[in-house]
Amino acid sequence: MQGLLNETAGLLAFCRAVETGSFTGAARVIGTSPSAASKAVSRLEVILGAKLFRRTTRTLTLTQEGEALFQRMSPILSQIEQAGDIVQSTRHPSGHLRVSLPGEFGRLLLAPVFERFMVLHPRITLGLDMSDRHSDVVRDGYDAAYRVGYSDQNSLVSRTLAHLEMALVASPSFEGRHGTMTIEHLSKLPFARYSIGGRPYPVRFADGTEFTPTGRLDLDNATAIHQAAKSGVGLGYILKMIVRDDLARGVLVEVVPSASLKPIPFQVLHALGRMPTQRLQAFTAFIAETIQALETTDRPLIMR
Repeated sequence: MQGLLNETAGLLAFCRAVETGSFTGAARVIGTSPSAASKAVSRLEVILGAKLFRRTTRTLTLTQEGEALFQRMSPILSQIEQAGDIVQSTRHPSGHLRVSLPGEFGRLLLAPVFERFMVLHPRITLGLDMSDRHSDVVRDGYDAAYRVGYSDQNSLVSRTLAHLEMALVASPSFEGRHGTMTIEHLSKLPFARYSIGGRPYPVRFADGTEFTPTGRLDLDNATAIHQAAKSGVGLGYILKMIVRDDLARGVLVEVVPSASLKPIPFQVLHALGRMPTQRLQAFTAFIAETIQALETTDRPLIMR
């Protein structure tokens, strides 16, 4: 159908609207306005002579015809994206990359990204969001998200870049109040707990045992846990790399250092069915190499 071949904008807007759940999300991904994305899909519906969505003020639901079209078009768009990457492989990576990095841990990566990655890849522009929350990668328009921990989003492809060492830390004043601490006492001590959606995360040991900490503070990011531990409010269960400088200066002390904690994965997440672009591959490789360098350095990490 010649008319359909001329409606690539409508096909792209349609597929991205399905993936993100809205014309606003589709517009964010393809770089247009929500009204333009909606009009492109409407033109496509006229050409096909069929409704692709059931529209309400809040939701988009695929019709039977829309479901059939999406099943056909989604792999074709992925192949087109892959073809573009094959052509790009003969050139320097270029284009815009929008990614999400974890808040406190991501701060350790910023100086290398700014001072080295952007010098190595002058044709790449970056949009960086810093958050510990597990954002919806597709719906929020990210090329990828880099996250500490495991992903619970089955619609994403995940790859582990590193396994990061954890630490149980406290302020000297907290240690002074509670005296010598043992593994057996930990579950009875107050924590500044990492909690998402009202669910506190457990403390996990390398031997497979774990416990859910107690405490008066529930926090949703490592920055707050770090500060709470330094303030003496409770124990902090946190990435060791984040607190390495404070441990070296005695601002924090490691509690029960003989306890072997289970390392936690650092993963990159991107949409199912989409091949990573050359620029995303370059950025991911750089992040993995940077983390390896940070893990192997013996000197304290100064947070800029």
